[in-house]
Order: sequence, then structure tokens, then C-alpha cells
Amino acid sequence: MALAAIAYELRIADLHAHLFQVSLTIQRPAALQQLSLPVWIPGSYLVREFSKNLQQLQARQGSKLLAITQLDKCSWQVQCTEGKPLVLSYQIYAFDSSVRTAWLDSTRGFFNGTSVFLRVLGQEDAPHKLTLLSDKKLPDWYAATGLAPEKVNSRGFGNYLAADYDELVDSPVELGAFWSGTFVACGVPHRFVVSGAPPGFDGKRLLADTQKICEAEIRFWHGTKADSSRSNKPPYKSYLFMLNAVDEGYGGLEHRNSTALICKRKDLPRLKLEASPADKKAPEGYTTLLGLISHEYFHTWNVKRLRPAEFTRFDYANENYTELLWFFEGFTSYYDDLLLHRAALIDQATYLTLLGKTINQVLQTPGREIQSVAQASFDAWVKYYRQDENTANATISYYTKGSLVALCLDLTLRQQARSSLDAVMRGLWQRCRGGPMTEADLLAVLQGLSGRSFSKEIAHWVHSSAELPLQTLLERQGVSVQQESADLAQRLGLRVTESAGVQVKSVLRGSAAEQAGFAAGDEWLALEAGTGKQASSWRLSKLDDVLLYAGAASTIGVLVARDKRILKLSLKLPAPARRCCLTVRDKKLVEQWLN
Repeated sequence: MALAAIAYELRIADLHAHLFQVSLTIQRPAALQQLSLPVWIPGSYLVREFSKNLQQLQARQGSKLLAITQLDKCSWQVQCTEGKPLVLSYQIYAFDSSVRTAWLDSTRGFFNGTSVFLRVLGQEDAPHKLTLLSDKKLPDWYAATGLAPEKVNSRGFGNYLAADYDELVDSPVELGAFWSGTFVACGVPHRFVVSGAPPGFDGKRLLADTQKICEAEIRFWHGTKADSSRSNKPPYKSYLFMLNAVDEGYGGLEHRNSTALICKRKDLPRLKLEASPADKKAPEGYTTLLGLISHEYFHTWNVKRLRPAEFTRFDYANENYTELLWFFEGFTSYYDDLLLHRAALIDQATYLTLLGKTINQVLQTPGREIQSVAQASFDAWVKYYRQDENTANATISYYTKGSLVALCLDLTLRQQARSSLDAVMRGLWQRCRGGPMTEADLLAVLQGLSGRSFSKEIAHWVHSSAELPLQTLLERQGVSVQQESADLAQRLGLRVTESAGVQVKSVLRGSAAEQAGFAAGDEWLALEAGTGKQASSWRLSKLDDVLLYAGAASTIGVLVARDKRILKLSLKLPAPARRCCLTVRDKKLVEQWLN
């Protein structure tokens, strides 16, 4: 028997109260129909308890109001007449401006299905329908989503179809008076919508640069010529970028044929810069935005299709554990900036600067000696997404170190096997048919391309906390790895904020600051230097003032405020710290790698 259709209807209940109204119709419910709202969203590995924002849940069959029994924090049960349409109505409070949940105010609406749509247990694989209702009070608002339209008006409101629940909740919706533009990449239509763009926003440039990224990545995965085979065509018929430009913010979340992004308004390309000869090189903030676009688009293949075997079917009610985030997030992080270079959006020097920044981030994290990237992947639910003052001392990012594992594999393959990580990624796509994969699949493809086992490298680089052979591999590839002076924060082993004085965020393990007795949460008020008649005390407003006021002293007195108490510490100033700086030594070898 075919599964019954599931239909949702969503409208704005109250802009100023930030409420969406949802109606769910189940054509053929079970006698004891259970429903559940996800507790997390795929791609963001933290239990977020979306049910906390659900209110006024009611159930009816015809005119009869039915009793609802709550089973746990995110699940409900309705006793009803089997086979007779069941209608549930409820409201969702939407006031999270991130890419993960839902937002609604007088300027914009946005939501992910995981935080809005109840899951009809037992009918997740049935076709799902979504009706987006427009508000007569908002005639200039439009709707945009990656869902397939059934019947929609010129503003995007109307009926959309999803093959199943997974597709429905993997297709976020943007609402508002947003900017919109389109382009075609390798024959595939793409749309870009931007909310919150300032005057002077250069949408034409954003579209042109994003088109270059998309074409580079489609060709990366599928080559320059398409044929009739499934593996040689992009895995989507169209694609949607949704960007929310804000005063302060950054982030993205991938979906099967769309992505939700956040950036600073000042990082958007601006028309006034276009006319300047100095604008030939993209500003740093705009390069960061392009890197984010590249990263999330690459996920269309690497994590949305090619994905951990543990994610073959999502469990929306519990954590979904995998040790492979170092591959899916780390390798994507390796390729995001590399593909910017291949798309001619950044030059070699800029790419090496970005790579050097990643290397320094890893080397400046004491937790790399404590936790492997495989462990970091598994612990994402309790560590990466729950960072505190000790995170840098106890953990390593599977994004940054994972990207360096990718670098090491790429350079090793190029130098020893006349192959590349590019070939590995495409080989995995073919081997796993763009679907679930395991670490064993990666090892098999590596051996097939190189003629030898990479088990030792994966054990050493991924499953231990040993250092990576970065300098050796880079220098063999024509990159000079030099050392330059690092900033004072690294030298002391402190991470601080300086918006209102010097506030200590974290103290790095084994550092001079730790040995002096600094603690996270301290406010560094002043320092004392010298002895006798040469002694002096200075109020501190920024960290760089330390060297100015310390003079030739090797040890200084430090005054900090901790829980309203003034403490005096003795800080021994360590030798200057060093950090990596990458430059081209052999242009031909570097080009063989980057191009």
C-alpha cells in the first residue's frame, strides 16, 4: 500500500512576536499516530532541542479536538480514527538569526525544516508537500527555497514538493524583500538571494565570482565534458545560495541543493571599489566570503552525497556519531581556498598566506598533542560545539587539522605516486556511487591510485596526536617554510579581547601566562616594571602596550582583577615566539600542485 501524503501549510502568525503558524495534514494517520520534532540539524553537530520553540499544539479530525500525549522532550502521540485525515496546528517561535534554526521579524523570515516541521513517524518516506502562504500586509516579500515548485506565484509563494521528510527538512526557506540574481554554471541554473545588503552592494560581481567557483567545483568532480552517466553530471537540477548580511557574523550550513550563509555587510563587494585600480585584488573580508561560498558548495558532494556510513539514515532524535568529520569538513576546508585559486579569484601568494594561517592555528593549539582528529570528530557533540576557556588546551579542530591531513595526502601522492588528492576524491565518488563511505573506502582508493597502503599514514596523521610532516612535504613541493615573529599573545600564551581593557579568554597549556598564574576571566589591569628608583607602574589598555612599558625587564609584575579581587602575579617574559610563513621557492613545482 502506498504511503499517505503529508502536507504542511506555513504562514506568518505574528511578525513582532516572531511566530510562524504551521498546519500539518496527515491523510491516513495511524490509530496511535506519533510525531516528533528533530533535536539537531545535519551539518551542525549539537543537540539544540528545537521543540523548546514549539507551542499551542492541537490535533483535530473534522471538528473534533483530540487529546495529545507528550512522550518525551520532542515526541507526541495522538489517538485518532485510523485512515481519517488528521490535522495538527502549532506555532514556532523564530528568533535565532543563525543558519541553523528559524528567524522572523519585520525585515526578514528564514527557517530550516528541522526546527519547524513535525516528523510523522512511520511515514517519513511518503511524498511531502509544503504550502507557503503570503501575507497581504507584506506585498514586497518574496520566498526562495531549493524545493521543487508544484504551483507557485511570481513571488515564490505557493506549493512545493519533497520526495520525503529528509528532502523537506534539508531545504531551508528565505522570506523577505531580498536582492536576487541568477547565473548558469556548466549548464545548471543557480540563484543567489541576499538579505540585508547595504547601498552600493555589487551584486553583479558576487554573481560573477560565485559562477567561477561553481564551475571550478563542478569540473573538479565531473570533468569538463558531461555524458549520460550518472557520475558525470552534477547531482542537482538547480542550486540556491541564501546569504544574510549582518553587522557582525559569519557562518554557513550546507544542504542538498542550497546553502544558508551569513557574512558581515562590510565584506560584500561594493560598487565604489569596482572603479578603483586597487580593487583588482579582493579585500580580505570578501575573500573570506568567497572561501565560505566555496566551502559550502563543495559540501554538495562531500557530506551531502558522499557521506559517513553512519549518516546513511539520520536519527533526528539523538546524536549521530562518526569519526570521519576530519575527512568531510577537513578535506572540504582544504579545497575551499585551493579552488578559489583554481578559479582565478586569488593568486598564489594569497593562497599560501591562507594556508600558512591554517598551519599556525594548528601549531598554536596545545590540544593537538592531546586529541586526534578522529577523536575530535566523534566528540564534536560535546566538545567542538561546546567550546570554553579550555578548548584550545584539550582539543583540536577537525576543520583545520583535517585540512592539513588533506594537504599531506595530496603532496605525498604527487611526490611519490604521480597522483593527487583530486583523483582520490573523484575515485571515492565513483566507488561509493556518491553515497555512504567508510575509512576503509578511502584506504582502498588510496592504495588503488598509489600502489601501496596508506594505513600507516592514516593511523599516524588521523588516529594519533603526532605532528604532521608539513615542512618536509611543502619544501619538496617548492614552498619555502620560513619562521617570522609571532604576536605577543602567542608569545605569552594568551587569548584575549580588547574591547574594554584586556580581558583574558583563555590561557594556553604550558605557556608563560599559565606559569605566572593567569586564569580565564581575568582582567589585566596594569603592570609593574623595574626596581628601586627605576620602578614604574602602568595602566594597560591593550596587550601590545606590555612591551612598551616593560622596557628591558625580563620579569614584570602584573595586576589582574578576578572576581572583584586585585591579584598581583609575576610574569617572566619568554623569548619571542615564531610562526610559519610560506613563500614560493620553485614556481614550477608549486604550479604543478596548485593548478
